[in-house]
Amino acid sequence: MLTRLLAQRGTIVLDGAMATELEKRGVDTSGPLWSALAMRDAPEAIAEVHRSFFAAGADVATTNTYQANLDAYRRAGLSGPDAENLVREAVRLARRARDEHAAATGRHGLVAGSVGPYGAYLADGSEYTGAYALSDADFRGFHRPRLRLLLEAGVDVLALETMPQGPEIRALLGLLADEAAGVPAWLSLSVRDDGEALRDGTPLEDVTAWAQACPQVRLLGVNCTRVETATTALGLLADLTSLPLIVYPNSGEEYDAATKTWSGDGENEGVLAQALPAWKALGARAVGGCCRTTPAQIRALAAAVGEPTA
Repeated sequence: MLTRLLAQRGTIVLDGAMATELEKRGVDTSGPLWSALAMRDAPEAIAEVHRSFFAAGADVATTNTYQANLDAYRRAGLSGPDAENLVREAVRLARRARDEHAAATGRHGLVAGSVGPYGAYLADGSEYTGAYALSDADFRGFHRPRLRLLLEAGVDVLALETMPQGPEIRALLGLLADEAAGVPAWLSLSVRDDGEALRDGTPLEDVTAWAQACPQVRLLGVNCTRVETATTALGLLADLTSLPLIVYPNSGEEYDAATKTWSGDGENEGVLAQALPAWKALGARAVGGCCRTTPAQIRALAAAVGEPTA
């Protein structure tokens, strides 16, 4: 379905931030699980966020599972079956919004199953540093249960996103071969501020080689960083790979992992749309927003891409 949508539309539009949109609806996302408990506490708010991005022109609903891994749920006191059902619920909510939008508009979108890094589970900002270590087997053991649940619940594509370090990426790509044969995936990286390597220093050349050797990876790119950094990294990736590229940076604000606070101006509705010409020139085929990006910013981006909005 991903390949077909890319062929039909040339450039597809991703959605934007989930957590800040939930906060606007009164959902508490301040705990270690961030927005992941909202599947239990505020499922209809999640559906509303998905609907708002589809109405803005998005082609993709990304499941609210970036931090929704089973170990984190158990640490929060949920039973194993309850934890598994919350991951399934995230997919159900995204699929429902997608199907409602298709029924109302005739435009058929995709559901992407978000797979965040081990650093997200640590809830200490280490997806911005890559400063953690597990064996290949332990990385696979950590990611396997969520990956299986996302696939069983019916995602159209797997979104391996905000990946900051080489060993974890290698483990995940190996896991795709074992668990998700034939299922398309995108790999989106968390890069240093200069855009030239992963957060842990792994060269982009290495990551590109691994991605190209994995047939499930259909898009390679960057997310969860400044627009300028994302554009720099995209240019480097464009010189290294023939894979179509994906890019979805933050709103323009800066995140302080130590204080877990944001600073700067995130009110520019055109921040993503203004970067679109450069992204398309570099080979981006999927564009959207990450942390703190709004439906208004996705609407402007979709208009720039040429997609109609509801």
